[in-house]
Amino acid sequence: MTPPIPAAVRRSLRETFGLTELRSGQQEVIGRVLKGKDTLAVMPTGAGKSLCYQLPALHLDGTTVVVSPLISLMKDQAEKLEEAGVAAEQLNSAQPRREQGASMERIAEAESDIVFATPERLADAEFLQALAAQRVALLVVDEAHCISQWGHDFRPAYLEIGTALEALGQPPVLALTATATPAVVEDIRHKLKRPELHLVNTGIYRDNLRLQVVQVTNEAEKFDRLLQAVRKAQGGGIVYTATVKACIEVHERLASAGESVTLYHGRLPAAERHANQDRFMSGEARIMVATNAFGMGIDKPDIRFVLHWQMPGSPEAYYQEAGRAGRDGEPADCALVFFRKDRQVQQFFLARRYPTAEELRQVVDVLERAEAGLAVGDIDGRLPAVPANRIAVALNLLRDGGVVSCDRNRVWHRRRERPAGHTVLAELASAYEHKAERDQEALERMVFYAQTGFCRWRVLLEYFDEPMPFEQRCGHCDNCLRPPVQPAVAKEDAFHRPKKAPMPVAAFQPGDNVRVPRYGEGKVAQVAGEEVTVVFPDRARRSFVAAYVQRQ
Repeated sequence: MTPPIPAAVRRSLRETFGLTELRSGQQEVIGRVLKGKDTLAVMPTGAGKSLCYQLPALHLDGTTVVVSPLISLMKDQAEKLEEAGVAAEQLNSAQPRREQGASMERIAEAESDIVFATPERLADAEFLQALAAQRVALLVVDEAHCISQWGHDFRPAYLEIGTALEALGQPPVLALTATATPAVVEDIRHKLKRPELHLVNTGIYRDNLRLQVVQVTNEAEKFDRLLQAVRKAQGGGIVYTATVKACIEVHERLASAGESVTLYHGRLPAAERHANQDRFMSGEARIMVATNAFGMGIDKPDIRFVLHWQMPGSPEAYYQEAGRAGRDGEPADCALVFFRKDRQVQQFFLARRYPTAEELRQVVDVLERAEAGLAVGDIDGRLPAVPANRIAVALNLLRDGGVVSCDRNRVWHRRRERPAGHTVLAELASAYEHKAERDQEALERMVFYAQTGFCRWRVLLEYFDEPMPFEQRCGHCDNCLRPPVQPAVAKEDAFHRPKKAPMPVAAFQPGDNVRVPRYGEGKVAQVAGEEVTVVFPDRARRSFVAAYVQRQ
């Protein structure tokens, strides 16, 4: 039952935020937050996740702390709240030292309803002490999928939020994200140390997003199709690349072709990144070419297209990035240019993602020789061959295994009472094997999405284990609109070409014993092209894309 919203809170909704009604899911989340109940809200981009903590913060007894991964996002939100008369503070590395000091003073005096901070800031002992001295009424983890998003640019500080919660006296938690598979939900619960975190999922389906894929066979064709698409598209949009190198190259080629374009990637100086972002946000530049460093929390509702120059590594990453289009509810195009060779880029990232038993051994050896303990930076300096992200993840894993500990000053120590032989370290490293398998499966699902002739929205919804809001086809992705279904509509597709046949899948026969992830074992009842209908022991009949069905 959805908790009722008190009259005083509804008054704040009108007077402070200028709204008269809450959207789907918002009332349930806000009602739970007001009652101090741990909640994980999975809501699509543009569904109003921020209001789920901003509104309750005005009525909670204490400070609301918001952990946000992007400085630009927290700056934007803090300024808008201040304009609305809400006392908001932000603390991040982009602030001048003097400004940070003033922010710390105001936080210590409990003068702010909402405090924004990066996950790295939560590892700062002085900041935690200032917060702990006051009453923290709610800790919000924005973009909570980052806890389980183990990319090459993963933020290890997300693994420390559970420890920070202990230092803050275990306040209630609100985790927010646009996407989360059941496995990611469990990761979030585990890392936040909140096994009972209640899930409120309003669904990922957005009927204004027109999903499309074009398959190409060489680089020249690939750029021709991209250029064709951006020239045909109306309004502004984003072209995503998987690497910085590709980002720079695509930007240069589009600029040479006369397009109004700018770029954004993590290696640009901060001032240049911000200036380029401002050009895109203001409309001065129509097209933003970017890596995934751009876009999370960007408040530009009229993005009319998102094109992917290279395939992301998972359906989660694709949905997060493509979902930045059409936040105003108007139709928008989300297209992937699929060159099979691009799969190798994501495979390279997968191979470098998790610490090995040998890397765990190297970290332990460094701490063994340091009697007084070491800060993370000192460990990084002594292991130059091991990427800093993997060292941070290794330390977290070793701490979970009782091999090392971390004091309040963020100094790491070897726990002498816990043996750390080869067997122990191999067992700890194997804890990530299932993650590696899951990542590989996600990459294969992304390849399947790109090559299938099946409804693309259905493929995404099945991956996220979400109910279908339509019978078999969404009616507006390229596969649903291709001839001979609706040829007149299909001509409007900037990428339209006759489709190749879908990838062949293993043939199933009625009566075959199969297994479907998240549903268990059953028997094949019917096979129709790529669709397999399975009967389960409880007599339930469900239909799946064949690639999701495993032969027993």
